[in-house]
Amino acid sequence: MSYICYMSNTEELSEQDISFEAVDDKSSLFLIKAVREGISYSFFDSILQNLPFSFNEWSHYLNLSERTLQRYKKESKPFQAGFAERILEIKLLYKFGIEVFEDNENFDTWLNTKSIALGGVKPKDLLDTTFGINLIRDELIRIEHGVLA
Repeated sequence: MSYICYMSNTEELSEQDISFEAVDDKSSLFLIKAVREGISYSFFDSILQNLPFSFNEWSHYLNLSERTLQRYKKESKPFQAGFAERILEIKLLYKFGIEVFEDNENFDTWLNTKSIALGGVKPKDLLDTTFGINLIRDELIRIEHGVLA
């Protein structure tokens, strides 16, 4: 089992807690706590290995230079609230996308294909803002329910 962060009171947030379906009031409060306390670079590194985004793309999504991101790694510095929240939002969105498309490859292809419903941009190009992430999630919900715009 991999962990997102080690929280001050020794509670751990596991991969199972990171799913839109699993997010209820209790787990939402737990995610909020994890965001406020920050997430470890080691968890971020596991996401780097398991999601199809490059280090450069993550730099863009987090609005950090690659050099600053490398410094986080070198110093094993935890990601503070704003960065932690974006990382978790993208992780949640990716997991949801795989549930909708039932396959990593199909979802990855969709992320890299210009979408008319999303203004003619690639969905992954919207991951640098919360508004973009919400727009992608809304589109995934429409796809899941067969409502194509």
